[in-house]
Amino acid sequence: QVQLVEAGGGLVQAGGSLRLSCAASGSILRVNAMGWYRQPPGKRRELVAAITSGGSSNYADSVKGRFTISRDNAKNTVYLQMNSLKTEDTAVYFCYLDGSRYGLSYNYWGQGTQVTVSS
Repeated sequence: QVQLVEAGGGLVQAGGSLRLSCAASGSILRVNAMGWYRQPPGKRRELVAAITSGGSSNYADSVKGRFTISRDNAKNTVYLQMNSLKTEDTAVYFCYLDGSRYGLSYNYWGQGTQVTVSS
């Protein structure tokens, strides 16, 4: 089984920054992509950013220019640098991993970490 350990969430004032990290451990042989979803209060879960093992990244329009996703493939760790935070960024952030093991694909999820941006 694969476990995703998230860190870096918390409370920050608008305009501030946070850096989230997510480290994967377990039996996977290959990581295809890692990324972040978020779910604001009372809203649907949405994709924030994703990055493939080859380095290709994708961002939601709402965070482009403010958030940066990066990864350390050797450590199976993904980071999300969040700058110029807005109150609208308040949400539970979920790390995910798209991996392969013996020719089969699997998706894994972290437990979520709360990010609260105050005005």
